[in-house]
Amino acid sequence: MSQHSVVEAKNNLSDLIERALRGEPVVITRHGKPVVELKAVEPKGRAVTQADIEWLDARRIKPRAGSESIVDLVIRMRDEDWR
Repeated sequence: MSQHSVVEAKNNLSDLIERALRGEPVVITRHGKPVVELKAVEPKGRAVTQADIEWLDARRIKPRAGSESIVDLVIRMRDEDWR
């Protein structure tokens, strides 16, 4: 574990962040007493699976046959005079 004063941390923050990301405990001290520990943040959530995509696909709104596509609708709305 490495300990660094607030002044040292301020001057070397990028390096200390890299060390923390590699798993090294980094402690910042104030007046010689530990006050803050830098550590990597664990990612939240999970990866999107094929089951997730299928669930979304089953629930999305699909245009009726013969109606204009969503792209065409947006283009038409963009180009119309909305005054």
